[in-house]
Amino acid sequence: MTDKLALITGASRGLGAALAEALAPTHHIIAVARTTGALEELDDRIKAAGGSATLAPMDITVPEAMATLCRSVFDRWGKLDLWLHCAIHAAPLSPAHHVAPKDWQKSLTINATATSVLIPYVAPLLGQTGKAIFFDDPRAGEKFFGAYGATKAAQISLARSWQQETARTGPKVKLLTPPAMPTALRARFFPGEDRETLTSPAQAAAALLPDILAD
Repeated sequence: MTDKLALITGASRGLGAALAEALAPTHHIIAVARTTGALEELDDRIKAAGGSATLAPMDITVPEAMATLCRSVFDRWGKLDLWLHCAIHAAPLSPAHHVAPKDWQKSLTINATATSVLIPYVAPLLGQTGKAIFFDDPRAGEKFFGAYGATKAAQISLARSWQQETARTGPKVKLLTPPAMPTALRARFFPGEDRETLTSPAQAAAALLPDILAD
């Protein structure tokens, strides 16, 4: 097993799964998602390519589960080298005055609140030398993107503050913007889009990897 460790929240599909596979040659992957079956399929692909992973079928919106996860990482390895936060919720597109309360609450809980819980849990594991990676999708202010755009912007705003606060002390916090990908999330927003014109998650992961690993 490699000495380097990468925690990926939202690792079961899309960009998270692609990044797990891209990092597996150099990192042991700790893959977090709610969907056990998708995590097991990811594990099979990683192992087939000669890598290794630890699966954590957990819900990032449950603080106790995330506390247990981070304590388990500390007890077993004592640290993390990378945290890639890929988990996101895409609420249905809706005019701002028609956003359903349940859609707003779910978006807020997954996209913003869970991030605010995870940062203080993961930060001690990253220490001064680790890296945290967030992925921007600037939809704030676009029509019909109220719930998604506002809560994603809240997540990124929190990450930017953390980035400024740790600029001298570490860990290094990076914010990257992936290209448009044919993911399930995007399909909810653009159901009639020609998906053949989009960048595959594997291609996006390969393009992002140099920035993720750069000092």
